[in-house]
Amino acid sequence: MRILREILITVLIALAIFVPLKATVQGYEVQYSCMLPNIEDGDWIIVDKAIYHVSEPKRGEAIVFLPPEVLNSEYPFIKRVIGLPGETVQVHDGSVFIDGVALDEPYVNEKPRYTMESVVVPDDEYFVLGDNRNSANDSHNGWTAPASDVIGKAKFTYWPPEQWAAIEHFDYDVDR
Repeated sequence: MRILREILITVLIALAIFVPLKATVQGYEVQYSCMLPNIEDGDWIIVDKAIYHVSEPKRGEAIVFLPPEVLNSEYPFIKRVIGLPGETVQVHDGSVFIDGVALDEPYVNEKPRYTMESVVVPDDEYFVLGDNRNSANDSHNGWTAPASDVIGKAKFTYWPPEQWAAIEHFDYDVDR
């Protein structure tokens, strides 16, 4: 009887640790090279799933979210938040503009070689772009990320070991 009680206590302790941990953080394997040079294809990242229950995603943060249904992808996406709900986003002359103000983006692989007409980000959605601007399937292709599909904030790369690093987020506002 004593051994059964000890097994039960061990299982309860494991569940008390595992359940909250699983509800707040999760690992994801990055698919594709849309976030180069900062996050590589095949990297495993830890995602904070609890943060957006108490705050909203901010411009410059790398988020993980469910892909739009029209893309038929089985993998979550990781992109950087660029446009917030209600803002106007435009891309031209190698720069991204928010409400007419060019963003300073030191994290991109290279400046965008494409042009995108002005779009207004819908309520409760985010305009997201990959750091590898010219090789990313992102909001410049006509879709946005609904807030309800956001899984969490990418925190750090943990695999492979030589890639171990905190994922850099850029906290800045656009002066209007």
